[in-house]
Amino acid sequence: MKLILMLLGLLAAGGSGVAVAGTSTNAAADSRILMLEPCSMPVAAGKVTLTIGALQRTNGVYAGDYKIKVFPYFLKNEKGRLAIVVSDAALAGINAGKVTAISGTATTNGKNGRSRHIEATVTPAGCNRGQVKLWFPAGGRQMVFEPAYHIVENGPVTISAPRPATPIHL
Repeated sequence: MKLILMLLGLLAAGGSGVAVAGTSTNAAADSRILMLEPCSMPVAAGKVTLTIGALQRTNGVYAGDYKIKVFPYFLKNEKGRLAIVVSDAALAGINAGKVTAISGTATTNGKNGRSRHIEATVTPAGCNRGQVKLWFPAGGRQMVFEPAYHIVENGPVTISAPRPATPIHL
């Protein structure tokens, strides 16, 4: 998601270099993780599966890793970073249940990593869940994915100590 967000920043800056998103004033939103379900779409004689890792929001950008697997065309597989710009205003709209357009970038891993622009529409279906439709050009065609999403808190995991066994008196 951060990759998409950085791409959006680049576009807003006229594609002239490094994009810097404004500092988030929503600290609670920055402590939450965006999870997108794996999804796929058909291609000629095959299928493309998109898997996006946990996306952490920092300075208005959700960022994390992604993988694209193309079956049976494994040479088309790719991995990289995703950055999606979600301003505090856009986040407030999503939290209010409004369909919201966002965008960002996906940058492939490797020495010759290339970036591609990603557009997305978020459709909330509740307080912390909904559907995302995202699309981007690849291989001369428009790739469209519609994963479900949910939000989880990014806090310390609390593990309770086991209770001592209660003695049984006969």
